[in-house]
Amino acid sequence: MAEVTTATGKRKSSIARVRLIAGTGQIVVNGRACEEYFPRIMLNNIVRQPLVDTDTLTTYDIHANICGGGTTGQAGALRHGIARALEKIDPARRLTLKKAGYLTRDARRKERKKYGQKGARARFQFSKR
Repeated sequence: MAEVTTATGKRKSSIARVRLIAGTGQIVVNGRACEEYFPRIMLNNIVRQPLVDTDTLTTYDIHANICGGGTTGQAGALRHGIARALEKIDPARRLTLKKAGYLTRDARRKERKKYGQKGARARFQFSKR
């Protein structure tokens, strides 16, 4: 059986568990094809960026389980997981992936709502009288 490499990618509240297997370049997300799961072209491009930059687009099959967050966060989490798995397979790719920023976890999250206010930063309208 082919060697399986696993990695985890995260963005916002999305978590992607990624398995890389030697294959033909097929990407399956939650049991569906990547193009079907992410209908927007931009999100498909985000997912494929680490593979394109390391010239491994047709080298590995990718099976991913993603939970939490929205579609953009899930695409970012999948990209992070793919990059980490590629680095695990060949540590020589680390410089390419790190320079492109794929190995850095994007820690930005939604700011919480504060008490006595309408939102995280939005206040109620001030009235002098």
